[in-house]
Amino acid sequence: MSQKIFDKIIIGAGSAGCVLARRLSEGSHLQILVVEAGPVDHRLDFRLHMPAALTYPLAGQTYNWRYRSGPEPHLDGRFIEQPRGRVLGGSSSINGMIYIRGNPLDFEKWAALPGLKSWSYAHVLPYFKRIENRLAGADLYHGDAGPLVLTTPNCENPLFDAFFEAVQQAGYPLTDDVNGYQQEGFGRFDRTTYQGRRMNAARAYLHPVLKRSNLTVRTGVEVDQILFDGKRAIGIRMGSEQVFAQEVICCGGAINSPLLLQRSGVGDPDLLRSHGISVVQGLQGVGENLQDHLEVYIQYACKQPISLYPALKWWRAPWIGAQWLFGRRGVGASNHFEAGGFIRSNDEVPYPNLQYHFLPLAI
Repeated sequence: MSQKIFDKIIIGAGSAGCVLARRLSEGSHLQILVVEAGPVDHRLDFRLHMPAALTYPLAGQTYNWRYRSGPEPHLDGRFIEQPRGRVLGGSSSINGMIYIRGNPLDFEKWAALPGLKSWSYAHVLPYFKRIENRLAGADLYHGDAGPLVLTTPNCENPLFDAFFEAVQQAGYPLTDDVNGYQQEGFGRFDRTTYQGRRMNAARAYLHPVLKRSNLTVRTGVEVDQILFDGKRAIGIRMGSEQVFAQEVICCGGAINSPLLLQRSGVGDPDLLRSHGISVVQGLQGVGENLQDHLEVYIQYACKQPISLYPALKWWRAPWIGAQWLFGRRGVGASNHFEAGGFIRSNDEVPYPNLQYHFLPLAI
Protein backbone atom coordinates (compact mmCIF):
# COMPACT_ATOMS: atom_id res chain seq x y z
CA MET A 1 0.00 0.00 0.00
CA SER A 2 1.42 3.41 -0.98
CA GLN A 3 0.38 6.92 -0.05
CA LYS A 4 0.97 10.38 -1.52
CA ILE A 5 4.48 11.65 -1.93
CA PHE A 6 5.61 14.22 0.62
CA ASP A 7 8.44 16.66 0.20
CA LYS A 8 10.00 15.69 3.51
CA ILE A 9 9.41 12.93 6.04
CA ILE A 10 10.60 13.47 9.61
CA ILE A 11 10.99 10.24 11.57
CA GLY A 12 10.45 10.94 15.27
CA ALA A 13 8.72 13.85 17.01
CA GLY A 14 11.24 14.35 19.77
CA SER A 15 13.15 17.56 20.40
CA ALA A 16 14.83 17.65 16.98
CA GLY A 17 11.75 16.42 15.10
CA CYS A 18 9.46 19.04 16.63
CA VAL A 19 11.87 21.86 15.80
CA LEU A 20 12.30 20.69 12.21
CA ALA A 21 8.55 20.26 11.72
CA ARG A 22 7.95 23.85 12.76
CA ARG A 23 10.81 25.35 10.78
CA LEU A 24 10.34 23.40 7.55
CA SER A 25 6.58 24.02 7.41
CA GLU A 26 6.95 27.74 8.11
CA GLY A 27 5.80 29.93 5.21
CA SER A 28 6.50 27.08 2.85
CA HIS A 29 4.78 25.14 0.10
CA LEU A 30 6.61 22.00 1.22
CA GLN A 31 4.42 19.10 2.36
CA ILE A 32 5.83 17.74 5.62
CA LEU A 33 5.02 14.41 7.28
CA VAL A 34 6.06 13.73 10.88
CA VAL A 35 5.85 10.12 12.07
CA GLU A 36 5.99 9.32 15.80
CA ALA A 37 5.88 5.81 17.30
CA GLY A 38 4.38 7.01 20.57
CA PRO A 39 1.06 8.67 21.44
CA VAL A 40 0.03 12.31 21.66
CA ASP A 41 1.19 14.12 24.81
CA HIS A 42 -2.38 14.40 26.06
CA ARG A 43 -3.03 17.61 27.95
CA LEU A 44 -5.14 15.82 30.57
CA ASP A 45 -2.46 13.28 31.54
CA PHE A 46 -0.87 14.78 34.66
CA ARG A 47 2.02 12.32 34.41
CA LEU A 48 3.42 14.28 31.48
CA HIS A 49 2.60 17.81 32.58
CA MET A 50 2.94 18.00 36.38
CA PRO A 51 6.65 18.66 36.99
CA ALA A 52 6.75 16.75 40.29
CA ALA A 53 5.21 13.68 38.61
CA LEU A 54 8.26 13.13 36.42
CA THR A 55 8.95 9.68 37.90
CA TYR A 56 5.66 8.28 36.55
CA PRO A 57 6.45 8.36 32.81
CA LEU A 58 10.00 7.23 33.56
CA ALA A 59 8.78 4.17 35.45
CA GLY A 60 5.98 3.25 33.04
CA GLN A 61 5.86 1.93 29.49
CA THR A 62 3.26 4.24 27.95
CA TYR A 63 5.71 7.03 27.17
CA ASN A 64 9.09 5.33 27.62
CA TRP A 65 10.87 2.86 25.35
CA ARG A 66 12.29 1.27 28.55
CA TYR A 67 15.69 0.48 27.08
CA ARG A 68 18.44 -1.02 29.23
CA SER A 69 22.16 -1.17 28.69
CA GLY A 70 23.97 -4.44 28.29
CA PRO A 71 25.78 -5.88 31.32
CA GLU A 72 28.25 -3.18 32.38
CA PRO A 73 31.69 -4.71 33.11
CA HIS A 74 32.66 -1.94 35.55
CA LEU A 75 29.38 -2.20 37.47
CA ASP A 76 29.55 -5.91 38.33
CA GLY A 77 27.52 -6.82 35.25
CA ARG A 78 24.50 -4.71 36.17
CA PHE A 79 22.05 -3.43 33.58
CA ILE A 80 21.42 0.32 33.60
CA GLU A 81 18.08 1.84 32.68
CA GLN A 82 18.18 4.02 29.56
CA PRO A 83 14.91 6.01 29.47
CA ARG A 84 13.93 7.38 26.06
CA GLY A 85 10.73 9.25 25.30
CA ARG A 86 8.09 7.51 23.19
CA VAL A 87 5.54 10.33 22.82
CA LEU A 88 5.20 13.69 21.09
CA GLY A 89 8.09 15.71 22.45
CA GLY A 90 10.27 12.63 22.87
CA SER A 91 12.56 12.60 25.87
CA SER A 92 11.73 16.25 26.60
CA SER A 93 8.33 14.88 27.71
CA ILE A 94 9.77 12.54 30.35
CA ASN A 95 13.06 14.11 31.46
CA GLY A 96 13.89 16.05 34.62
CA MET A 97 13.27 19.47 32.99
CA ILE A 98 16.71 20.87 33.89
CA TYR A 99 17.96 23.21 31.16
CA ILE A 100 21.70 22.63 30.87
CA ARG A 101 24.10 23.36 28.02
CA GLY A 102 27.44 21.74 27.45
CA ASN A 103 30.52 23.52 28.70
CA PRO A 104 31.90 25.99 26.12
CA LEU A 105 35.19 24.08 26.02
CA ASP A 106 33.31 20.96 24.90
CA PHE A 107 32.23 22.85 21.80
CA GLU A 108 35.75 24.16 21.22
CA LYS A 109 37.11 20.60 21.32
CA TRP A 110 34.58 19.52 18.70
CA ALA A 111 35.31 22.57 16.54
CA ALA A 112 39.01 21.65 16.49
CA LEU A 113 38.22 18.38 14.74
CA PRO A 114 38.34 18.21 10.92
CA GLY A 115 35.17 19.54 9.29
CA LEU A 116 33.54 20.72 12.54
CA LYS A 117 34.61 24.36 12.63
CA SER A 118 30.99 25.53 12.84
CA TRP A 119 30.57 23.75 16.19
CA SER A 120 32.53 26.39 18.10
CA TYR A 121 30.74 27.90 21.09
CA ALA A 122 30.70 31.34 19.49
CA HIS A 123 28.96 29.86 16.45
CA VAL A 124 26.30 27.87 18.33
CA LEU A 125 25.54 30.48 21.01
CA PRO A 126 23.15 32.49 18.77
CA TYR A 127 21.14 29.31 18.20
CA PHE A 128 20.86 28.68 21.93
CA LYS A 129 19.63 32.25 22.38
CA ARG A 130 17.17 31.85 19.52
CA ILE A 131 15.59 28.83 21.25
CA GLU A 132 14.96 30.58 24.54
CA ASN A 133 12.23 32.64 26.09
CA ARG A 134 13.99 33.08 29.42
CA LEU A 135 11.64 34.79 31.82
CA ALA A 136 14.59 36.12 33.84
CA GLY A 137 15.45 38.23 30.79
CA ALA A 138 17.87 38.30 27.89
CA ASP A 139 21.61 38.97 28.21
CA LEU A 140 24.81 38.10 26.36
CA TYR A 141 24.14 34.38 26.85
CA HIS A 142 20.34 34.12 26.75
CA GLY A 143 17.37 35.06 24.63
CA ASP A 144 13.82 36.03 25.60
CA ALA A 145 11.92 35.77 22.31
CA GLY A 146 12.15 32.07 21.46
CA PRO A 147 9.48 29.37 21.74
CA LEU A 148 11.00 27.44 24.68
CA VAL A 149 10.09 29.07 27.99
CA LEU A 150 12.71 28.85 30.74
CA THR A 151 11.96 29.64 34.36
CA THR A 152 14.47 30.24 37.14
CA PRO A 153 13.32 28.84 40.51
CA ASN A 154 13.23 30.86 43.72
CA CYS A 155 14.74 28.03 45.82
CA GLU A 156 12.42 28.94 48.70
CA ASN A 157 13.06 25.96 50.97
CA PRO A 158 15.60 26.87 53.70
CA LEU A 159 17.64 23.79 52.85
CA PHE A 160 18.78 25.55 49.67
CA ASP A 161 20.39 28.30 51.74
CA ALA A 162 22.11 25.65 53.85
CA PHE A 163 23.29 23.92 50.68
CA PHE A 164 24.77 27.08 49.17
CA GLU A 165 26.48 27.91 52.46
CA ALA A 166 27.92 24.40 52.68
CA VAL A 167 29.45 24.43 49.20
CA GLN A 168 31.14 27.75 49.93
CA GLN A 169 32.53 26.39 53.18
CA ALA A 170 33.90 23.48 51.14
CA GLY A 171 35.76 25.97 48.94
CA TYR A 172 33.52 26.05 45.87
CA PRO A 173 32.19 29.25 44.29
CA LEU A 174 28.61 30.26 43.61
CA THR A 175 27.53 31.15 40.09
CA ASP A 176 24.55 33.18 38.96
CA ASP A 177 24.09 31.17 35.77
CA VAL A 178 25.55 27.73 34.98
CA ASN A 179 24.65 28.33 31.31
CA GLY A 180 26.25 31.76 31.21
CA TYR A 181 29.67 33.27 31.79
CA GLN A 182 30.68 30.85 34.57
CA GLN A 183 29.51 27.26 34.62
CA GLU A 184 31.84 26.14 37.42
CA GLY A 185 30.28 26.47 40.84
CA PHE A 186 26.85 26.06 42.42
CA GLY A 187 23.61 27.91 41.85
CA ARG A 188 20.05 27.75 40.59
CA PHE A 189 19.12 25.69 37.51
CA ASP A 190 16.89 27.08 34.79
CA ARG A 191 14.00 24.73 34.03
CA THR A 192 11.83 23.93 31.02
CA THR A 193 8.59 24.69 32.85
CA TYR A 194 5.99 27.42 32.45
CA GLN A 195 3.09 28.34 34.72
CA GLY A 196 3.56 25.15 36.73
CA ARG A 197 3.62 22.81 33.71
CA ARG A 198 6.32 20.98 31.79
CA MET A 199 7.43 22.84 28.68
CA ASN A 200 8.39 20.02 26.33
CA ALA A 201 9.48 20.38 22.70
CA ALA A 202 5.98 19.53 21.46
CA ARG A 203 4.38 22.28 23.53
CA ALA A 204 7.06 24.78 22.52
CA TYR A 205 7.38 24.00 18.82
CA LEU A 206 4.78 21.58 17.48
CA HIS A 207 1.40 22.28 19.06
CA PRO A 208 1.28 25.95 17.95
CA VAL A 209 1.61 24.92 14.28
CA LEU A 210 -0.47 21.72 14.09
CA LYS A 211 -3.15 23.48 12.04
CA ARG A 212 -0.79 24.29 9.19
CA SER A 213 -2.21 22.81 6.01
CA ASN A 214 1.18 21.57 4.84
CA LEU A 215 1.99 19.71 8.06
CA THR A 216 0.80 16.16 8.77
CA VAL A 217 1.58 14.48 12.10
CA ARG A 218 0.92 10.78 12.62
CA THR A 219 1.28 9.20 16.06
CA GLY A 220 1.30 5.57 17.13
CA VAL A 221 3.14 4.54 13.97
CA GLU A 222 6.57 2.92 14.14
CA VAL A 223 8.87 3.06 11.12
CA ASP A 224 10.32 -0.34 10.28
CA GLN A 225 12.67 0.66 7.51
CA ILE A 226 13.97 3.57 5.45
CA LEU A 227 13.53 2.83 1.75
CA PHE A 228 16.44 3.46 -0.61
CA ASP A 229 16.88 3.84 -4.35
CA GLY A 230 20.55 3.03 -4.62
CA LYS A 231 22.18 5.26 -2.00
CA ARG A 232 19.32 7.77 -1.86
CA ALA A 233 16.57 7.59 0.77
CA ILE A 234 13.18 7.83 -0.94
CA GLY A 235 10.66 6.89 1.74
CA ILE A 236 9.74 4.77 4.73
CA ARG A 237 8.00 1.47 5.41
CA MET A 238 5.58 1.01 8.32
CA GLY A 239 4.35 -2.57 8.29
CA SER A 240 2.75 -3.08 4.88
CA GLU A 241 2.45 0.66 4.26
CA GLN A 242 4.98 2.66 2.29
CA VAL A 243 5.23 6.44 2.12
CA PHE A 244 7.57 8.29 -0.22
CA ALA A 245 9.31 11.65 -0.06
CA GLN A 246 11.97 13.77 -1.70
CA GLU A 247 13.92 13.72 1.55
CA VAL A 248 13.88 11.56 4.69
CA ILE A 249 15.13 13.07 7.96
CA CYS A 250 15.91 10.61 10.76
CA CYS A 251 15.24 12.11 14.22
CA GLY A 252 14.68 8.94 16.22
CA GLY A 253 17.12 9.79 18.99
CA ALA A 254 20.43 8.42 20.26
CA ILE A 255 19.23 4.80 20.22
CA ASN A 256 16.44 4.54 17.66
CA SER A 257 18.15 6.50 14.87
CA PRO A 258 21.14 4.14 14.55
CA LEU A 259 18.85 1.15 15.11
CA LEU A 260 16.64 2.23 12.21
CA LEU A 261 19.66 2.88 10.01
CA GLN A 262 20.95 -0.62 10.74
CA ARG A 263 17.57 -2.19 9.95
CA SER A 264 17.62 -0.22 6.70
CA GLY A 265 21.05 -1.47 5.62
CA VAL A 266 23.33 1.31 6.88
CA GLY A 267 26.05 0.26 9.31
CA ASP A 268 28.80 -2.28 9.90
CA PRO A 269 28.56 -4.68 6.92
CA ASP A 270 29.54 -7.76 8.91
CA LEU A 271 26.96 -7.05 11.61
CA LEU A 272 24.21 -6.37 9.07
CA ARG A 273 24.91 -9.54 7.11
CA SER A 274 24.92 -11.60 10.32
CA HIS A 275 21.29 -10.51 10.79
CA GLY A 276 20.33 -11.13 7.17
CA ILE A 277 20.15 -7.43 6.26
CA SER A 278 21.29 -6.34 2.80
CA VAL A 279 23.99 -3.67 2.94
CA VAL A 280 23.02 -0.33 1.40
CA GLN A 281 25.96 1.60 2.82
CA GLY A 282 28.79 0.15 4.85
CA LEU A 283 29.45 2.61 7.64
CA GLN A 284 31.47 1.68 10.71
CA GLY A 285 30.37 3.33 13.93
CA VAL A 286 26.60 3.24 13.40
CA GLY A 287 25.18 1.86 16.64
CA GLU A 288 28.51 2.13 18.46
CA ASN A 289 30.12 4.42 21.05
CA LEU A 290 27.02 5.44 23.01
CA GLN A 291 28.12 7.20 26.19
CA ASP A 292 25.91 8.42 29.00
CA HIS A 293 26.55 10.05 32.35
CA LEU A 294 26.01 7.98 35.48
CA GLU A 295 24.12 9.46 38.43
CA VAL A 296 24.59 8.30 42.02
CA TYR A 297 21.82 9.00 44.53
CA ILE A 298 22.96 9.95 48.05
CA GLN A 299 20.39 10.61 50.77
CA TYR A 300 20.84 12.34 54.13
CA ALA A 301 18.67 12.83 57.21
CA CYS A 302 17.50 16.33 58.12
CA LYS A 303 17.84 17.43 61.76
CA GLN A 304 15.03 19.99 61.52
CA PRO A 305 11.45 19.52 60.22
CA ILE A 306 12.01 21.58 57.06
CA SER A 307 12.53 18.83 54.50
CA LEU A 308 10.06 18.33 51.67
CA TYR A 309 10.39 14.57 52.04
CA PRO A 310 7.06 14.20 53.94
CA ALA A 311 5.34 15.36 50.74
CA LEU A 312 6.10 11.92 49.32
CA LYS A 313 3.71 10.26 51.78
CA TRP A 314 0.74 8.74 50.00
CA TRP A 315 -1.87 10.67 52.00
CA ARG A 316 -0.37 13.97 50.78
CA ALA A 317 -0.92 13.11 47.13
CA PRO A 318 -4.59 14.28 46.87
CA TRP A 319 -3.79 17.71 48.31
CA ILE A 320 -0.70 18.15 46.14
CA GLY A 321 -2.68 17.05 43.09
CA ALA A 322 -5.55 19.44 43.84
CA GLN A 323 -3.17 22.37 44.34
CA TRP A 324 -1.54 21.69 41.02
CA LEU A 325 -4.72 20.88 39.08
CA PHE A 326 -6.64 23.98 40.12
CA GLY A 327 -3.83 26.48 40.64
CA ARG A 328 -0.65 25.12 39.01
CA ARG A 329 1.11 25.76 42.30
CA GLY A 330 2.51 23.98 45.32
CA VAL A 331 4.85 21.02 45.52
CA GLY A 332 3.49 19.56 42.28
CA ALA A 333 4.47 22.63 40.24
CA SER A 334 8.22 22.11 40.66
CA ASN A 335 10.56 19.48 39.26
CA HIS A 336 12.56 19.95 42.51
CA PHE A 337 15.86 19.95 40.61
CA GLU A 338 16.08 23.63 41.46
CA ALA A 339 19.77 23.88 42.35
CA GLY A 340 23.06 22.12 41.88
CA GLY A 341 26.43 22.76 40.36
CA PHE A 342 29.45 21.79 38.33
CA ILE A 343 32.95 21.11 39.65
CA ARG A 344 36.19 19.49 38.49
CA SER A 345 37.09 16.10 39.90
CA ASN A 346 40.72 17.21 40.36
CA ASP A 347 43.01 20.12 39.56
CA GLU A 348 44.33 18.44 36.42
CA VAL A 349 40.91 18.61 34.74
CA PRO A 350 40.62 21.81 32.65
CA TYR A 351 36.89 22.34 33.19
CA PRO A 352 34.01 20.79 35.19
CA ASN A 353 33.35 17.08 34.68
CA LEU A 354 31.03 16.46 37.66
CA GLN A 355 27.45 17.68 38.01
CA TYR A 356 25.47 17.84 41.27
CA HIS A 357 21.73 18.02 41.88
CA PHE A 358 20.29 19.08 45.23
CA LEU A 359 16.74 18.02 46.17
CA PRO A 360 15.14 18.97 49.52
CA LEU A 361 12.46 16.47 48.51
CA ALA A 362 14.95 13.65 49.06
CA ILE A 363 16.29 14.72 52.47
